[in-house]
Amino acid sequence: MPTDPVRLTADLVRCPSVTPEEGGALVLLQDLLEAGGFTCTRVDRNGTPNLFARWGAKAAAASFGFNGHTDVVPVGDAAAWTHPPFSAHEEDGWLYGRGATDMKSGVAAFAAAALDFVADTPPKGAVLLAITGDEEGPGRDGTIALLDWMEAEGERMDVCIVGEPTCVETIGDMVKIGRRGSMTAKFTVIGKQGHSAYLHKVLNPMPAVALLAHRLSTHQLDQGTGHFDPSTLSVTTIDTGNPASNVIPARTRMTVNLRFNDLHTGATLTDWLRSEADAVAEATGTRIEMEAQISGEAFLTPPGALSALVSRAIGQETNQAPVLSTTGGTSDARFVKDHCSVVEFGLVGHRMHEVDERVLIQDIHDLKRIYARMLREYFASPASSQG
Repeated sequence: MPTDPVRLTADLVRCPSVTPEEGGALVLLQDLLEAGGFTCTRVDRNGTPNLFARWGAKAAAASFGFNGHTDVVPVGDAAAWTHPPFSAHEEDGWLYGRGATDMKSGVAAFAAAALDFVADTPPKGAVLLAITGDEEGPGRDGTIALLDWMEAEGERMDVCIVGEPTCVETIGDMVKIGRRGSMTAKFTVIGKQGHSAYLHKVLNPMPAVALLAHRLSTHQLDQGTGHFDPSTLSVTTIDTGNPASNVIPARTRMTVNLRFNDLHTGATLTDWLRSEADAVAEATGTRIEMEAQISGEAFLTPPGALSALVSRAIGQETNQAPVLSTTGGTSDARFVKDHCSVVEFGLVGHRMHEVDERVLIQDIHDLKRIYARMLREYFASPASSQG
């Protein structure tokens, strides 16, 4: 009997797997996959739950991988939900619940497709699933831990599909072939506290942070590239915490977030931010400390055999010609790209993380069919499907 991806989605949604809790989701998947002939290994690290599953020989000539996550963001105000967030309520063609879109439906679709594929037409190769419980959290011990373990164990994906939501309006309208880089920088501008009536005795950090914010936010980093939009910098917060109107504060803090294309790296942007901060500090007499955190570098899987395979499968199942895009935030594809060629494709994502997060039930069935077609075509001619 075919594996029902909607039922599996509902079962996964009922698992309260808010990061970092496993919530029973990976246990459920492991039981199902092992019953279908997959060899499963828990690759937990530092309390983060991860699952690796393989069907086929470890040293297979061709291997097709899927990557996804079962952890979800917090529900927020549970009373604001029309249906309980972990009820997997079905109504009017929709399945409601936290993680219904991002991305338990995607995991259910690729797991169901893989199970049916190896049962119906066992391939001359391996099908690998790398599923983490830490994509919505820090990400240090999730997909990275799985890839580290795979390298140590000699496990290898030749190509990988990350099942994150990628579509904009209808399933099949967009495939992600790369992502912008992401980084955050935190500045602390230090002056000298004192009475606002005696300016000769104080050094106000506020004008300095205003100048720095202006310099950074008005600078055009670039005009974009062939596959990427222009890089952006956003001032996301300025905090002083000064309740007194007659006191000049000693310090104020500012945070900026950058989304950057492949003209930059996190290191080059860190150097630029540091030089801007130094210039403002020199001009204002303040001292400026900076802390930078790089979440991921920009990357691109150039259009080729893998994106063509994905696009063909989408077209054959939906009659859509997907746009190949690099828009949006970050995903675990930024880690997978160091292991093998990677493309992201999943459901429509505009309801993810919302109150009343929900997914069209028909879309889950469609996604399973698209993934199944990818598997059939890949193993029909693996040499032409890689890259």
